[in-house]
Amino acid sequence: MGHLVTVATCSLNQWALDWEGNTQRIIESIQKAKAAGARLRVGPELEICGYGCLDHLMEQDLYLHSLEMLRRILLDESCRGILLDIGMPIQHRNQRFNCRVICLDSKILMIRPKMWLANDGNYREMRFFTPWMHPQEVEEYHLPRMLQEIQGAVHVPFGDAVISTPDTCMGAETCEELFTPSAPHIPMSLDGVEIITNSSGSHFELQKLETRLQLIMEATRKCGEGCDGDRLYYDGSAMVIVNGNIVAQGSQFSLNDVEVVSATVDLEEVRAYRSAISRALQAASSNAKYRRIQTTFELSSEEDDFDIEKRPSPPIKPRYHTVEEEVALSAGCYLWDYLRRSGVAGYLVPLSGGIDSCATATIVYSMCRIVMDAVREGNPQVIDDVKRIAKYKGENVLPETPQELCNQIFSTIYMGMKAQSSRETRQRAKDLAEAIGSYHINLDIDDVYNAQKALLVDTLNFEPKFKVHGGSYQENITLQCLQARIRMVTAYEFGQILPTARNRPGGGKADLKRFIAWAENNFNLPCLHDFLTAVPTAELEPLTGSYVQSDEADMGMTYDELTIFGRLRKENKLGPFGMFQRLVHDWSAGRVKGPDDNAPEYTPAQVAEKVKRFFHFYAINRHKMTTLTPALHCNPYSPDDNRFDLRPFLYPPFWKSWSFKKIDRELEKIEKRMAKK
Repeated sequence: MGHLVTVATCSLNQWALDWEGNTQRIIESIQKAKAAGARLRVGPELEICGYGCLDHLMEQDLYLHSLEMLRRILLDESCRGILLDIGMPIQHRNQRFNCRVICLDSKILMIRPKMWLANDGNYREMRFFTPWMHPQEVEEYHLPRMLQEIQGAVHVPFGDAVISTPDTCMGAETCEELFTPSAPHIPMSLDGVEIITNSSGSHFELQKLETRLQLIMEATRKCGEGCDGDRLYYDGSAMVIVNGNIVAQGSQFSLNDVEVVSATVDLEEVRAYRSAISRALQAASSNAKYRRIQTTFELSSEEDDFDIEKRPSPPIKPRYHTVEEEVALSAGCYLWDYLRRSGVAGYLVPLSGGIDSCATATIVYSMCRIVMDAVREGNPQVIDDVKRIAKYKGENVLPETPQELCNQIFSTIYMGMKAQSSRETRQRAKDLAEAIGSYHINLDIDDVYNAQKALLVDTLNFEPKFKVHGGSYQENITLQCLQARIRMVTAYEFGQILPTARNRPGGGKADLKRFIAWAENNFNLPCLHDFLTAVPTAELEPLTGSYVQSDEADMGMTYDELTIFGRLRKENKLGPFGMFQRLVHDWSAGRVKGPDDNAPEYTPAQVAEKVKRFFHFYAINRHKMTTLTPALHCNPYSPDDNRFDLRPFLYPPFWKSWSFKKIDRELEKIEKRMAKK
C-alpha cells in the first residue's frame, strides 16, 4: 500500500450568481489539479453559486441552478479520476444547508452540511442556512431526478460522515468550524481521520492571514479570492499543512481566476506524529465515531513509492505581506475585479490636493501596476479584459506602462474656487495626476457657486456670508456645504459624460397611489386627483409637441407590474426563472378569470421579456441602494439595503445568465405546446 498522497487546493475568483462562469472555473481547477498529479481536489466554500449571494440564498432558483451546475461537473469526463470536495448550497427536507459535496467519477459519495455557521461581523449565515445539529449522524438525501440518472440511485448519505479509502480516511469541515472551541477536526482526528479539508469563504482584513494561519497550523499540530459582488474581498492563500508545518501556500492577492496549489504528503509522517501516548489514550476513550463512506479509490499508489524523484513536499516559511502591501494589493485587486465585471468605463476621483483623495488615486494606480504585472506575465484573462476596457495605440495593442493604462481608465478632476483654493493644492493635484498618468481636468466652480448663492439672495432677499466676513455659524456652514454639494454633482456629471466625450468603450408606487386616493377624500384635498391621473414622468427630457417623457414607457412596465415583481422577488423569494414560471400562468391571456382578477394579459413571450427587463434594470441600478438615506420600513417587499434586503451590488450580466437561458428554454417548450393546440 502506498503512502505518498498528492492533494490540491485552490483559490477561485468566483462571482455571485455567475453560474456558468463559476462552473467553468471549477472544472479548470480540477483539470489543473489532475495535471499536478493530485488525487484529491478541495474547492472554496459555496463555490458553485458564489459565497456572496446574500438573500438570493433564500430563492428556489438558486438551489435548482446549483444542482444543474453540479450535474454539469459530474458529466464532464475531465473531472473523473480524482476525489472532489465541492462547495454548494443544498436543500434537504425543506431546510437550507451550506454543504460540501464529495464526488468521485460522476457519483456523489456523500453530502456534508456545515455544522457551525458564521453569524457575526460581516456574516449572516443563520439568516440563510440551518446548521446541521447532529454530530456523527447521517440521513439519506433524496436526489432530484436530474442526478438520479447519473448516480444510478435515488439517495446518497447526508450528514456528518467521513470518506474511507483503502489507504487512508478523509473528512471535511467548512470555514467557521475551524474557529470554534470544539472544532470537528478534533473528534475526526481522534477517530482516525488523517486528511481533513477546510474550505473557506473568509474575507480579507488587514493582517488577518496570520491569525488564520496560526489557527490552521495549531489544528494540525493537535490533530495531524476576489470581489464577489459585495463589499468584501476574499483573499487567497490556499494552503496545505502537515503536522503544523506549511508545505504549500498560494498567493494571497492575485488576478488569476484559477490558482491551484498542490503538495505531496507522506501519510506515515502523519501516523507517526499522532502516535504520542497521551493522544492515543484520548482517541481510545473518545465516543465520537463517524460513519465511514467506503470507496475503492486510492489516494496513493505503490508505484509512487518506487519513484525516487517523488518525495513529500518540504516545509516552507509562511509568506506575509506588510500592512502597506496589503492595502495596495487588496484594494487594487478589488477595484480591478469591480471594473472588469461591472462594465463601467473606468473610475473618477476628485483630487483636492489633500491626503485622502491622494490615497484613493494612488490605490487606483496600484491597481494599474498589478494589472500590468499580470499582462507582462501573460495572464490571458487580464489581457482580454485590458483590450476590452480601453483603446490604446491601435487595435489589439496593449499598454506598456501602468501610466498608459491609468490614462485610459482613470480620470481625476480638481474643482477649485478662485478665492478659496490655494496654488499649492492645485499644483499637488496636477503633480499627482501627471505622476500616475490619469486623465486630469482642472476647473473652477465659481460660476455655479455664485448662481446658487444668487438664488438664495433673489428668493429670500438675504445674502449669507462666511464667518470671516461677519456671517453667523449657520451662514458659514451653508456656504461651505453649497461648495461641497456642487463638487459632488460636478463629479457625477463628469463621471457620466467623460467616457462619451473621450470616445471610450466601455416602496411601491401602488401603495402610494392608494394613499393619495384615500387622502383626496379624507383630507379634503381635491387637487390630489390630478396627481393620480397624471402620466408619471421624471421630466428630465425636453418636451415637444408630440413627446412627453413617461416613466412607465421608459421602464417597459407599469407601476402595478413593478409592485408585483417586487413582491414576488422579496416575499415569494423568486429569482428570474421562478418568477417567469409563476407569471406565465398568472398573466396568461387564456386563463380563467375570477371576479377580482385585474391582472394584465400577456403572451408567454411578453411575460419573459418583462421579467428579463425587471431583473436587468434591478441589477444595473442595485448599487444605488447602498447609499440610500435611512427611511421608515413600511412594506414586506422593501429593497432597503441596510438590514432588510441583503443583496450583492455587482451582478453578472443577466442577459447572458443561466437563469435567462432557462427562461428561453421554458418559453420554447410552452410555445411549441401552444402551437399544437
